[in-house]
Amino acid sequence: MMGCSNPHPHCQVWASSFLPNIAQCEEQSQRTYQSQHGEPLLMEYGRQELLRKERLVLTSEHWLVLVPFWAVWPFQTLLLPRRHVRRLPELTPAERDDLASVMKKLLTKYDNLFETSFPYSMGWHGAPTGSEAGAKWDHWQLHAHYYPPLLRSATVRKFMVGYEMLAQAQRDLTPEQAAERLRALPEVHYLLGQKDREAAAIA
Repeated sequence: MMGCSNPHPHCQVWASSFLPNIAQCEEQSQRTYQSQHGEPLLMEYGRQELLRKERLVLTSEHWLVLVPFWAVWPFQTLLLPRRHVRRLPELTPAERDDLASVMKKLLTKYDNLFETSFPYSMGWHGAPTGSEAGAKWDHWQLHAHYYPPLLRSATVRKFMVGYEMLAQAQRDLTPEQAAERLRALPEVHYLLGQKDREAAAIA
């Protein structure tokens, strides 16, 4: 749920004739890594995080969710497919079904963290399409970013201020601490748990 005066869910689809700054940085990093190492950067990064485990939040047959070591928001996460996929339409039916399950589990954990409808911005980055679709984009790995602003409670948000706006981001907790807190949360929504407890009390 996002919104300034009236929180509400909404979705936007952006298309442009150029790569925006963040996507351009990702493009350059992924292309350089592939040319130097012969494999996609985010595939190798995902493998390393699976080995370390300390920044993992969720894993499934086809997906992994982790708090990246470069995260700047307190509970920022990165969602990655476990095989090389460049764009959303390349997902298999099994991967799409598994994605829905993983996203539901992650969003339930977010809501359970402070027992609130947890606000977040989320977006997908995939290989360019349109007139660029025929180019060689094997260095790209599809991925999604989640940027939730809550810090210590349902009412305390993280703000980028002063030093963070003029120099560099500062973390309020480490990526490992954030991942541990999210990982430990149940995958059953807290409101369902409340209803079960209320029903048991009445019975």
